[in-house]
Amino acid sequence: MTDNTDRIVKEDTTPRLPAPPHAELSGAELRVVLPISAEALERAASNDGVVELFGQNRALDAIRLAIGIDAPGYNVFVSGLRTLHERESVLRLLREKAATMPTPGDWVYVNNFKNPESPTAIYLEPGKGIELRARMAELVSFVLEQLPKAFRREDFDLERTALRDKYNKRGQELFAQLEARARERGFGIQTTQTGQIIFIPLIDGKMPESPEVLNRAMAEKTEEERERLAHVQAEMQDELATLMLKQQGMMRELIDDIRAIERSFASRLITPSIEEIKQHFNNPGVDAYVDQVAENMLDNLDRFREVNPAEQAQRPPMPDLATRMVEYQVNVLVDNSNTHGAPVVLEDAPTYHNLFGTIERWIDPLGRAGTNFTRIISGSFLKAHGGFLVLDLEDAAVEPGVWKTLKRSLKSGRMTLETFEPFPFFSMSGLKPEPIAIRNKVVVLGSPHFYNLLYFYDPDFAELFKIKAEMRPAVSADASAAAHYAARVGALARKENLPPFDGGALARIVEYGMRMAGDRTRVLAMLEPIDDLARESAYFARAENAPRVTAAHVERALGERMLRLNFIEEEIRRLIATGTLVVHISGTSVGQINGLAVLDVGGYAFGRPSRVTATVALGLAGLINIEREARLSGSTHDKGIMILGGFLRSRFAQTHPIAMSASICFEQSYSGIDGDSASSSELFAVLSALADVGIDQGVAVTGSVNQLGEMQAIGGVCAKIEGFFDLCAARGLTGGQGVLLPRANLPHLVVRDDVTEAVAAGRFHLYAVDTVAHGIEILTGLPAGERDASGRFPASSVFGRVERRIIEIAERLREAEGHHPAEAAESIVDAGAGEGIEGGSVRRR
Repeated sequence: MTDNTDRIVKEDTTPRLPAPPHAELSGAELRVVLPISAEALERAASNDGVVELFGQNRALDAIRLAIGIDAPGYNVFVSGLRTLHERESVLRLLREKAATMPTPGDWVYVNNFKNPESPTAIYLEPGKGIELRARMAELVSFVLEQLPKAFRREDFDLERTALRDKYNKRGQELFAQLEARARERGFGIQTTQTGQIIFIPLIDGKMPESPEVLNRAMAEKTEEERERLAHVQAEMQDELATLMLKQQGMMRELIDDIRAIERSFASRLITPSIEEIKQHFNNPGVDAYVDQVAENMLDNLDRFREVNPAEQAQRPPMPDLATRMVEYQVNVLVDNSNTHGAPVVLEDAPTYHNLFGTIERWIDPLGRAGTNFTRIISGSFLKAHGGFLVLDLEDAAVEPGVWKTLKRSLKSGRMTLETFEPFPFFSMSGLKPEPIAIRNKVVVLGSPHFYNLLYFYDPDFAELFKIKAEMRPAVSADASAAAHYAARVGALARKENLPPFDGGALARIVEYGMRMAGDRTRVLAMLEPIDDLARESAYFARAENAPRVTAAHVERALGERMLRLNFIEEEIRRLIATGTLVVHISGTSVGQINGLAVLDVGGYAFGRPSRVTATVALGLAGLINIEREARLSGSTHDKGIMILGGFLRSRFAQTHPIAMSASICFEQSYSGIDGDSASSSELFAVLSALADVGIDQGVAVTGSVNQLGEMQAIGGVCAKIEGFFDLCAARGLTGGQGVLLPRANLPHLVVRDDVTEAVAAGRFHLYAVDTVAHGIEILTGLPAGERDASGRFPASSVFGRVERRIIEIAERLREAEGHHPAEAAESIVDAGAGEGIEGGSVRRR
């Protein structure tokens, strides 16, 4: 058996099979061939015109569909829209559609005189909102100015004087009747200096000359006569009281009649203005409102009276007209007087206040809060009525109350303006404005992940956003795509006054787009990184006083970008060079292989080799994933380990069961690991340990594997290749180093020029394989082996050695089962210290 505790790396002197001719890649296969010449790129860069959103025809067609259907729920979720340019392209499409649509009207709030807590909403023709506001201000000013003049007119004074004379005459007649009645009953009427009316008994039909005379006359009368006079005097007092009540009633009638005259005069002044407003706007809502205004003005004429200067001096200063007559103001929420077509509103800060408006409050000097309908402020949602509202839904969803209110408004087709109160207990608004019927299209932006969250976890989302416009991250790298890249760079150069780009620079930028897309047959569709690369390349061209930007400037920009971000990569490379991190890049070793992983440090991703080891011993534990046991692996990595077990069973357990204990470990890995791109490396390490065959340490491996032994494509292949190449170049290229990768990754190879040149010169190698069998042959230099007619692998092949080892472990376990438990344990330990299989490149351990 193999003693894996003494793992060493030795120089490989065993004859090795050459790599299959179809496996090793040539430099020519790595070079990217553009679908268009450099001269054609330069011509494309010189073309003028607007560079539209690139490669997103499906998404744009989806948006056109949504904005072309006038039905509830046809709102749009634009997925993957990230840059300002992409957003502007969508806005341009919306503006083009909006220009062909009718201009929506204005929305205003006015006072509800019957219920001031519920202001009334009125929908007007475009531009009529501010016109109504101006007309109402003119009406109030007109009434304030002309009504006092009307009350000073001669005909008004004559009519009022005649009315007063009429009531004075009626009062005098009543008093004369009372006086005659009193005289008939022996009493006269006298008014004191204080205005009090008293009844005095007459003496010989005349008023007594003095109180003394009255007293002597009363003393001479009998007791019965005095009682009668007292009784009559009391009755006359009652009649006087009745008369006073009648006079008070007459005064009220006088006041009502005077007010009726004033109302009549005021009505003659106000009604023509009200009728003119009605005729001008021809709107039922306006008609009802101005009727209420007229009625309220006529009911409150005292507010329009002229104040005597002497009285005004004694009063506190009067507030301005807007404050005094606030109930007659018009609050214009939406003004489309300068809008042509439908509005397109972009809300960059989708807070509740900005989207749905609010109701402001004021605090008076006594600390009391108050508000009214003029403090209602509209938001973007209402301003986009009849048009389009664009917002970032991921920003909006985290704002309190926004998503709930947006859904409610879209479902009901009505919007209720209210103040967002996170703590309802402290709510102080008091207003409940009339809900507004609204029809607009909402275009929201967000990530694909956020769309899926809403779609699956919010039952209303699918009904409210029926259209999804998904931006594609990459498109086919054909001639039109390359020309679009060049045109985009040319337009950017002219716009920002950058030096012109030659064909080589444009070609290099297109290659960069392929690399960012991760596929030489595709290019990145999101062009903001392309703009940034063009700007940085132009900077270095100017720094050199170069008249044009060349490919060398683009390369320098990419190199400088890497130097700004690759500190961790250099530090890892230094630790490997000093031996702190153990990575062997020469010789062979059993059960050990260099796997490749990608580290992303935020804005920069690079490949780094990791030493993967495998050990095999007697036992029944099966494959032990040390990362999983230490809780450092993700579910995808665990799945890859299970697939290894499936491959081993399908390939080697058809006639004999697999009974072993094998452990797999990423050495010196102290953080989490996930993904299945190392599953092939782990399988090769296990096969090496089982067969006791050394693996070439100069060849690193990446790729996933399935249960059938087929190599499958993985991500980040270029970064992995370049990371291992840089390590080998730093320690010296020997001509035997390279990377083994799945053949399915060939379309994804867009590696650096220095890697391509090293491969072309034979100083570095890339091996593309389809199966585990091809890969193990390259790594060990031995044939993988195929089953013969008897169903066995050749003894000298790698698979044959693996099969023999598995059978040997099973037999020793059966032998151990026949002993006493203590003896069986000792037998297993002894078996674990045995010798490995000799032959080929197998070493005795």
